[in-house]
Amino acid sequence: MALIPNTFTTYSAIGLREDLTDIIYNISPTETPFMTGVARGKATAVLHEWQTDALEPPNGANAQIQGDDISAFDAVVPTVRLGNYTQISRKTVIISMTEEAVDKAGRKNEMGYQVAKKGKSLKRDMETILLQNQARAVGSSTVAPLLGSVLSFIHTNTQKGTGGADPTGNGTNARTDGTQAPFTELMLQAALASVWQNSGDEPDELLVNSEQKQVVSRTFTGNNTRYINADEEKLVASIDVYVYDFGSVEVKADRFMRSRDALIINSDLWAVSWLRPIALVDLAKTGDNEKKLMVGEYTLEARNEAGSGGIFDLS
Repeated sequence: MALIPNTFTTYSAIGLREDLTDIIYNISPTETPFMTGVARGKATAVLHEWQTDALEPPNGANAQIQGDDISAFDAVVPTVRLGNYTQISRKTVIISMTEEAVDKAGRKNEMGYQVAKKGKSLKRDMETILLQNQARAVGSSTVAPLLGSVLSFIHTNTQKGTGGADPTGNGTNARTDGTQAPFTELMLQAALASVWQNSGDEPDELLVNSEQKQVVSRTFTGNNTRYINADEEKLVASIDVYVYDFGSVEVKADRFMRSRDALIINSDLWAVSWLRPIALVDLAKTGDNEKKLMVGEYTLEARNEAGSGGIFDLS
């Protein structure tokens, strides 16, 4: 159909009001399973230290004669002293006073809106830092200090690929990545059995990236039977709790960890320790603007890594 001549349309109209909804849609994920699940501690120095200990191996030949006198004594094994450096993470915001003054859709206060966003972003940064392959570093006047991540501590109960190497376990070196291979249930069972053998506490979480979470749900034999709830017309095709010979772990997906890692975590044996909890600081006013700093200083406390484990170098 043709347009009748001189029909007045929106294409030539002046003064039309904009149609902008008063809602801002932000779907970026903010869940941080590791940081949320572990304990919260307090640091009082830039090198935060703690001690671990373990019982001596059982002696199956511990048999003594009657009336024996003691001429030699058992060796006393000292505790192990571990530590981690604090790391400073921050976000900054600067807003012009004009931007604060004008009418805005979806928020009345620009600074408040941006600070809320930065807080969520900082939380995502921290989860990524805690779970990436990072060794601790003292830092200097020109280089930022770094905390040792989870991967720089776990070394007792591990499964890894060819060429892979565990860290020494004190946070001073990162793990060496090896040849990648598919995640299998046998790998998980072996790591879980090792944790049980070396620890009196049961782990409570298996943290995996979304790719490995799907591998667990699709290929592990515990999911051979697909449960159907006829009343709700629901097909259950996911493994959220893995029950093994010595206990069970909740399988959780973490978007901010490497897809090549699967971490068996005892959340009671890890803590994020704060030297300076996250604070919002007003910065000096130097112009026609408002400036804020969001900053925190923290580290990872690996209270005893032998109570956790990992399967690494997954494809």
